[in-house]
Amino acid sequence: MSVTIKDVAKAANVAPSTVSRVIANNPRISEKTKKRVREAMEELGYHPNFIARSLANQSTKVIGLVMPASADKTLQNPFFPEVLRGISTAAHDKQYALQMSTGVSEEEILEGVIQMVQGRRVDGIIMLYSRVEDKVIKYLQNSKFPFVVIGKPFTQVEEITHVDNDNFRGAKEATEHLIKLGHDRIAFVGGSLNLVVTIDRLLGYEKALRNAGIPHRDDYVIHEEFLKEGGQEATSELLSLEQPPTALVVADDLMALGILNKLHDLNISVPEQLSIVSFNNVLLAEVARPPLTSVDINIFQLGFQATKTLIQKMEDPTEPTKRIIIPHKMVVRQTCQQYKTVSTMIES
Repeated sequence: MSVTIKDVAKAANVAPSTVSRVIANNPRISEKTKKRVREAMEELGYHPNFIARSLANQSTKVIGLVMPASADKTLQNPFFPEVLRGISTAAHDKQYALQMSTGVSEEEILEGVIQMVQGRRVDGIIMLYSRVEDKVIKYLQNSKFPFVVIGKPFTQVEEITHVDNDNFRGAKEATEHLIKLGHDRIAFVGGSLNLVVTIDRLLGYEKALRNAGIPHRDDYVIHEEFLKEGGQEATSELLSLEQPPTALVVADDLMALGILNKLHDLNISVPEQLSIVSFNNVLLAEVARPPLTSVDINIFQLGFQATKTLIQKMEDPTEPTKRIIIPHKMVVRQTCQQYKTVSTMIES
């Protein structure tokens, strides 16, 4: 026979209603009583029926996660497993489960979110991306459903709770690092311009060039997917130019890995012939050959703080809108060096 609340109540010498309140973490129950009840639950092997609790409390104890594209493609990028680690850690602390929603198109993603919201499958939603003119965000706002965005919303920034880095500043600092090393032929390799993170990093790159008096070149700006293949395609395009760049600001480590692989195939040496600064500082950056100089955006904290903030919103609907900026730092490794006009450079 399965263990019941009555069994736990008898073992802890409390009323069954007290056990229910302990399970719900009711603040009116003393910590001493909570401890005694939880010890009885553990000793008897009792696990609360969360489905029954959901029906009673009108709460699912589930957080919905909205991915930017189909999971098979998205999870190739190490950013997402790491941000999910931060999310799951914060969710576990408060005994929330996670439900992931993906889709190949924006319409499929929106449909998945509508099903989660209208079906009351989740208590709140975390958007793992921020897109220009995003229909999902508009739907969640109109539905007055609790949600948090990882990234900066494209519009109504002050009205939407979000957790982000200062991507403009990070890209500006990355570009300035290369300028200080003597580079003035610096290209930018980013993701889709539909993603706000790409726009912010591109603007930071352009600002650093302007401040240094370096002319902007349209042919030095490439947009591909945040995948290894995207980096390889960008490399082919840039190296085919009559005057190829001597340095790259790459908006993602996985793209940078694709660039390193392509350069190796072409017998182009990094950093002797081409310097690279990347973003995210995932494990790949450290184990790449050579190890990548990368801007550490503290991915774990992005996920952890987004979840913590969402739970606060779900538990207290009066919680004010928040803008949380996670600090970044550049981790200098071995993919950059002082520019030298010597025969070993890429022919221009």
